[in-house]
This record gives sequence, C-alpha cells and structure tokens, in this order.
Amino acid sequence: MFIKVFVTPSARKESVEEKGDALAIAVREPATGNMANDRVRELVALRFGQSIGKVRIMTGHHSRAKMISISS
Repeated sequence: MFIKVFVTPSARKESVEEKGDALAIAVREPATGNMANDRVRELVALRFGQSIGKVRIMTGHHSRAKMISISS
C-alpha cells in the first residue's frame, strides 16, 4: 500500500489528518537528524495497525511531501 504524506515538522501539537487522498501529519520533532521522519513512520504504523518495520519512506526523505509504503 502506498500513501502520500505531507509533513509539518516542529509543530506545537502532533496531528494526523486526511486531506483528500493524502495524510497531513504534524510532528513535534525537528527535521534535523532524521527525527521527524522517524516519528512520521511511527505515527503511520500506529494509524494502520502495523509495526514500524513495515513502514518505509520511498521518496521525499529531505522534503515535506513524502511517499510511504506499508508492506503486508
């Protein structure tokens, strides 16, 4: 399964919202040191009931727009 994600790092509150065919995710972690990406993976795994090991960022490692895959 592939999911489009738009990330807001260093937000005051964490949130996960559906915006059309994508998810808008706000995380408290900063974008430095891959911390925001790690938290995004955790939130996507929780949302879809999967382990974090099955969630992979395919594109957009250095961008706010990402494509994430969840393997079954």
